Amino acid sequence: MLTLTRRTLSLALLTLASLGAQAQDKPPLKILVGFPPGGSADVIARIVADALRDDFGPIVVDNKPGAGGRIALNMVKAAKPDGQTVIVLPSGPMVLFPHVYKKLDYDAVKDFTPVSQIARFQFGVVAGPASGVKSVAEMLAKARAKPGESSYGTPGAGTLPHFMGVLMEQSAGVQLNHVPFQGGAPANNALLGGHIDYKFDVVSETAELHHSGKARIIAVTGSKRDTQVPEVPTLKEAGINMDATAWFAMYGPAGLKGEALARLEKAMVKIVREPAMKDKLVKLGYEPIGSNSADLAAAQKADLNRWEKPIKATGVQLD
Repeated sequence: MLTLTRRTLSLALLTLASLGAQAQDKPPLKILVGFPPGGSADVIARIVADALRDDFGPIVVDNKPGAGGRIALNMVKAAKPDGQTVIVLPSGPMVLFPHVYKKLDYDAVKDFTPVSQIARFQFGVVAGPASGVKSVAEMLAKARAKPGESSYGTPGAGTLPHFMGVLMEQSAGVQLNHVPFQGGAPANNALLGGHIDYKFDVVSETAELHHSGKARIIAVTGSKRDTQVPEVPTLKEAGINMDATAWFAMYGPAGLKGEALARLEKAMVKIVREPAMKDKLVKLGYEPIGSNSADLAAAQKADLNRWEKPIKATGVQLD
């Protein structure tokens, strides 16, 4: 029979108390997502969380949807820069919103610390049955013959697909008619129903329509062809000097630095470049990146500059 002395019991209790205090000192890493569960940002965040657990232990993915991701962003903005609170989000709130909103309640550069660009994705120029076109050359010829009559749909004014359309108009020197819808599904229905000629959409969201023949992706917006539709040329290959993509990234609050930043940065570079993670992202239609903090900061700066002119050209200003 094991008999505990008073001294042994006291030491055991002190050890347990010490371990408990240490656990409280290191809460789980929290990854905020500014969109509902099941969406693309949420899926990316949960893939990242699963991969980071070996290095970080318990991780909480916390969905705080609303205001296009701004609710979650402001929570990160207010968090301590200790490496325990980060956000995974698409590029829009960091490179579009500063130009779109009259009064944005955060500074996309000063209020956050870039950690890592996770993956990049591009958009497709999708021709519907009403367009009657099979190539970018045919699209441009039609647009130049009757300026403003060819229409393209998007999930709404001020969205990235909207500005993709504007950037293409500027790059190609044509005039198209923008038709905003309340989301991607209504725009898709309008395209298939013949009510609009084109739409701009994420390639992964429209590849099935392309392969089934219900619609045709006539070009992609990035610098290289998309593996989901390798037969489709880039806009540059089609003669339009345009290269535009979007991305998912991880950010922390301003002031995140030193060991806290280095630990996150190193882990993100490692996990995104692992074959298993790369395979998951590619299957979802994304190009794995796994950048360091400095490269993400440079990508954000480049896209902030890239989108300023097309956004101002639309005159879109949101409250």
